[in-house]
Amino acid sequence: MILLTDYKKRKIRFTFERIKHLEDSHPEMKNQISKINETLESPDCIIKSKSDLSIEMFYKYYESTPVKEKYLCIVVKFKNGDNFIITSYFIDTIKKGVQLWKKK
Repeated sequence: MILLTDYKKRKIRFTFERIKHLEDSHPEMKNQISKINETLESPDCIIKSKSDLSIEMFYKYYESTPVKEKYLCIVVKFKNGDNFIITSYFIDTIKKGVQLWKKK
């Protein structure tokens, strides 16, 4: 397990099971832990999930990724101090929803 920290200094678990899931489901996510860490620490914006209010989606734009220029989205569940990454993927646009935070 890797322990990461977000921009609010909250600890977030990133288990080896989740890393394997990412690499199997989204091969372009292989070797992207540094970008995941950077996105958590310095996101462009954070959106609250519409379907699960304990989930926040961290977005950061990258000009260079394995799949051209994209946003990196990291889906994090915050539950009673047990915070963990559910998934992460590259995407063209930021999903609609309640914006919790935006970079100035």
